[in-house]
Amino acid sequence: MKSAAGLRRQIIKSLAVMTMGIIFLSVFGSYVFYGVATAYMPGSISETWIPSQVEMIWIVCTIITALGIALFVAIRLSRRILTPLNSVAFSLREVAQGKLNARAKIDQHAMGETAQLVQDFNAMAERLQYMTREREFWNAAIAHELRTPVTILRGRLQGLAEGVFTPNNDIFEGLLRQVEGLNRLIEDLRVLSLNDSGHLELQLDEVMLAEELSVVIESFTSTLNARGFTLKQQLDPTLKVRCDVIRIRQALMALLDNACQHADPGALTVRLNSSEDSCYLSVEDEGPGIPAEAATDVFEAFHRVEPSRSRKSGGSGLGLAVVKAIVEAHRGHAICQSTSAGGTIFILSWPIQLETK
Repeated sequence: MKSAAGLRRQIIKSLAVMTMGIIFLSVFGSYVFYGVATAYMPGSISETWIPSQVEMIWIVCTIITALGIALFVAIRLSRRILTPLNSVAFSLREVAQGKLNARAKIDQHAMGETAQLVQDFNAMAERLQYMTREREFWNAAIAHELRTPVTILRGRLQGLAEGVFTPNNDIFEGLLRQVEGLNRLIEDLRVLSLNDSGHLELQLDEVMLAEELSVVIESFTSTLNARGFTLKQQLDPTLKVRCDVIRIRQALMALLDNACQHADPGALTVRLNSSEDSCYLSVEDEGPGIPAEAATDVFEAFHRVEPSRSRKSGGSGLGLAVVKAIVEAHRGHAICQSTSAGGTIFILSWPIQLETK
C-alpha cells in the first residue's frame, strides 16, 4: 500500500487552499462585481460608508459562499480524520470486552497518521489474537503431556498403597522413569519460557567441542544400538568453540533422542565441522524423512509430523523447540532438511567466537 501524505501537511494544504479560495472570491469577485455594477448599474453603488442594497446582497452572498467553502473543507477533513479514529475507538472497546477478532476499518480517504494508526491497531489486534490462541494451545498441550505420567504415577502409587502391587525394583524403577520424564518436561518448558522472555542466559567458555560431544554420544550408544542404530561420529577434534557447552550438550541429546524415538533403525551420523567463522553440528538419519512442507515447522513446540513420525513413538514435542531456542541464544540457526538417501538431517550453526551481549 502506498503511504499516504502526512496528516499535518494535508491539514495545512487544505486550510491554505480554503484561505486562497476565500481571498480570491473576495478580491477578484469584488473587482468583477464593481466592474459590472459600474457599467450596467452605476446608481446602485453607494457613495458613502453605508453599502447600498445591491452591495449588501453581494456581501451576504460572498459570506455565504465563504462559509460554504469552509464547511466543505471542514467536513472533508473531519471525515478523513475522525472516521478512522472512531473506527479504532469502537474496535478498542470490542477488544476490551474480549472480542479479539475486532478490526478497525480503514477508509480509502484516510490520511497519513490516521491510516497508519488503523493499520497498527489491526496488526496489534491480530498479534494479540494469535498470542491468545497460542496460550490456549500451550495450556491444553502441557496439560495433555502432564496427564499421562501423572496418571501412571497415581495408579502405581495407589496400587502399592492398597497392596495390589508388590513392592520391587522394577516398579520403583518405572516410577523413577516417570519422574525423570516429568523433570525433563519441566526443564524443557523452563528453557522455552526463558528464551521467549529473552532471559535464557549462556555460560560461555572456550572448549574443544568434539571432546564434550563425544561424552554425550557415548552415553547414547547403548540405547541407540539396542534400537538398531549404528552410530557414526565425524567430529573435528581441533575445533575450538566459544559456547555454553552444557546447553550444546542438551541440544545434541535432544537431537539424538528425537532420532531414537522417530527415525528408522540404521546409520545415525553426528558431524561437527566449521566453515569460515561458523560452527556446524548435524545429526543425520536414514529415514523415514520429513515432508518438505513440514520441515519448517518441526522446531515449533508440540509439533509432530504425522504419520511418518508417529505420536505413538512418544516424546513431549518440546525437544526440537528446545534445540532451536538454544541455538538462537547462541545467535545461530537450526534447520531441517531431507537427504538424497531419503532421511533427515538436522543442522545447527552458530558463530565460533561468540561474544557476550
